[in-house]
Amino acid sequence: MSTALNGKLVTVFGASGFVGRHVVQALAKRGYRVRAAVRRPDLATHLQPLGAPGQIMPVQANLRYRWSVDRAVQGADAVVNAVGILAPSGKQTFDAVQDFGPRAIAEAARGAGLSAITHISAIGADADSASAYARSKAAGEAGVMETLPDSIILRPSIIFGTEDDFFNKFAGMARFSPALPLIGGGHTKFQPVYVCDVAEAVAKAVDGELTAGTTYELGGPEVRTFRECLEEMMAVTRKQRMLVPLPFEIASVLGKIMQMLPKPMLTADQVALLKTDNVVSEAAASECRTLAGMGISPTTLATILPTYLDRFREHGQYDAHRIA
Repeated sequence: MSTALNGKLVTVFGASGFVGRHVVQALAKRGYRVRAAVRRPDLATHLQPLGAPGQIMPVQANLRYRWSVDRAVQGADAVVNAVGILAPSGKQTFDAVQDFGPRAIAEAARGAGLSAITHISAIGADADSASAYARSKAAGEAGVMETLPDSIILRPSIIFGTEDDFFNKFAGMARFSPALPLIGGGHTKFQPVYVCDVAEAVAKAVDGELTAGTTYELGGPEVRTFRECLEEMMAVTRKQRMLVPLPFEIASVLGKIMQMLPKPMLTADQVALLKTDNVVSEAAASECRTLAGMGISPTTLATILPTYLDRFREHGQYDAHRIA
């Protein structure tokens, strides 16, 4: 791989995660040197082939330890925060990761002489939400903007792509279960956005192409209900399963039980989050604070889902060549 380096260094927190990996790749393609700030650098070596030799270097950083955050941003020309969790686990709580963490990164960046960072949040971030996840996302945004008002906030809807935690989860469930749950009846609306489109938005922010101090909302070209998302997944995987409506009250009880497991399929907080639609607001659309407003043509589900969900077909990718 031959990449013309531009001489600038970007620190990416959460670089080894689902979104972070694609952000690293998008920045590397533009010639940035990338400092991949992760908790376990020994588990981030898969990032290095995404750039030229020496272009991407993992470093240890933990948002709960401020000194490591300060060290990770020293000498950087730009900082990106791609850290996020869907459910708490041990010391990785919503408060630590999505409230305290973004503020710590912004303060460290300010201390290193930077005037802004790029922070990936989520549509639905709301200080008054019934969901602790949404409240922590809102607190994280506030911490960033109070510290560095010129920062750029990116709020994606549910993100799909090879390692996503939505379509893969339900496709995996469909392998063994004759039915799939429609939480709240399956009426919640999403605007699934492709992970590479989110990464491209981050790269534009780092390039200085977006408006400072602005919150952008990132959604794909289609709005889909929970039911429609599962139906599209089943069409791709060629599995027909019953879709059983599950009232929020019952789902919440199940979530409270499941969240005691090491890797819960569902938590009560996620149920609370599903009570609100997850789509780009009319205000963001009218003010061009969207992918289209950035000049990015969002990618459809139909284009990408078959590229990674085919493994859930009866005969994997080769099922496509069977005669019906």
